Amino acid sequence: MYTPPHFKQDRAASLKFAGERGFGTMCAFDGHKPVASPLPFYLTYAADGTPQAAFHVARHNPLVKLADGTTSWLLAVNGPDAYVSPDWYVSPDQVPTWLYQSVHLCGPVRLLSDHELSVQVDTLSDIFENWLLPKKPWTSDKMTAGRLEAMKKGIVGLVMTIEEVEGSFKLNQHKSDADYVAIANALGAQAHADAREISQLMQDVRPEAFADETNKLERSIP
Repeated sequence: MYTPPHFKQDRAASLKFAGERGFGTMCAFDGHKPVASPLPFYLTYAADGTPQAAFHVARHNPLVKLADGTTSWLLAVNGPDAYVSPDWYVSPDQVPTWLYQSVHLCGPVRLLSDHELSVQVDTLSDIFENWLLPKKPWTSDKMTAGRLEAMKKGIVGLVMTIEEVEGSFKLNQHKSDADYVAIANALGAQAHADAREISQLMQDVRPEAFADETNKLERSIP
């Protein structure tokens, strides 16, 4: 992933982002064309600390036949994104751009055993059910006896050993405080939820810019 230095994220921040998102597009190459599937996943770690992405797909998904444990795949994890109009800048002669968060994880993928798949299915549902607290979490024991096992026959568990981690958070970090604040304020006023989320991220990344703007405003009030 092409990433200018001012947008580059370190390994820890990139893995944290990917883990918190828990959804991405898994991509592989079948020798003729790319093959991709959007899917949920969770991050886990091997005994030596190597990060892994655990997921599953339908048994007939063409990705299954490509999981040879050697060939590198790509998991693309995206966050919010938003268009920026040149009209929103304080400085003249600006151009349209797009702000976003994206992390790419790469590494070989292997098949899981039936036991590993069972652990993965329960772990995955536990993670995402906890997003819904205080709702009482759903667990697989609520299913009719034998139903879960029958459904698991239709899926295949896989795990990626993550060898490369790339993160790009393009939030206009290279712009002046005045332009940065102006863009964040304009995005915060938009109806689209992603635009407002990008605005909040910008404030989180450079809070001092907004503090300076507040101080200037207060000094200008008679």
